Amino acid sequence: MPGIDKCLLHVMELPGARGAAVVDWISGLALGTIGEPSGADHETTAVETAELARMATEYAAFAPAGSDRPDKEPPVQDLIVTTRTGFHLIRFVETTFDSSVFLHLWLDRDTGNLALARIRLQSIAERLVLG
Repeated sequence: MPGIDKCLLHVMELPGARGAAVVDWISGLALGTIGEPSGADHETTAVETAELARMATEYAAFAPAGSDRPDKEPPVQDLIVTTRTGFHLIRFVETTFDSSVFLHLWLDRDTGNLALARIRLQSIAERLVLG
């Protein structure tokens, strides 16, 4: 079970990966980064993606129908944002404790495979060991 650094190395092995980070969505703190930042720098990108993740976790519109939204896990599994040149995948990391962490992958639109990246990011998030 890999830690943050090894996890990020695995993420960067995906075709078209330009940059990745493990981010705390409550504080906006980047716990680990690799590759290019999609914005001005890794810290700014972490804060901006955390804001998007917070919106998805806090609004009832994203909660599964008929659920009471348990506090220990976000109502969504992942987010995909498509730009003209790339994809941003945000995969929430589920843990046995109250996790507020997600994996963020910036994927090149021309060389990346969105479906493969989503599947592999899920697998990597499941194996991530925090602490």
